[in-house]
Amino acid sequence: MFRLRLAKNDFKFSVAHFTIFPEGDSEPLHGHNYRVGVEVSGRELDEYDLLFDIASTKREIRRLCEELDETILLPSQSGVLETRRQDDSYHVTHGPRQYTFPVNEVRLLPLNNCTMEGLAFYFWKQLAPTLDRARVHELEVVVEETDGQSASFSGVIGSKAAGQ
Repeated sequence: MFRLRLAKNDFKFSVAHFTIFPEGDSEPLHGHNYRVGVEVSGRELDEYDLLFDIASTKREIRRLCEELDETILLPSQSGVLETRRQDDSYHVTHGPRQYTFPVNEVRLLPLNNCTMEGLAFYFWKQLAPTLDRARVHELEVVVEETDGQSASFSGVIGSKAAGQ
């Protein structure tokens, strides 16, 4: 099995978010400087001894990071967070907390919660369809929240179990 790892210095994004906890509480709104890394695995190389198109994958990772950079992340599938759009603002309520954010500064992600684990899965779901399924077998995405604290999601490309 061939494994190729990508963790470039510019695979990063800075966002504000808060995590919702099972007890009904949540963190205060705060920020992180996230870093993203990927590992791609496959069994055979092409005629140039390449596993996949690394340049387009790096461009896609950078695009995804840029899309999230300097925004407020909100989960669009949360059962406990009320998010409603009114004109150019999102009004967000969680228990006694209420926030109002400009629409152009928010990224609604198809997640239940904006956690490291959720972000790793989000990146995986965005990147997996862009890879050559004939050559690439597995993709792992790591999202680092702070030094020494990260989460990853790994799945077989094209697998229903991996969320495809």
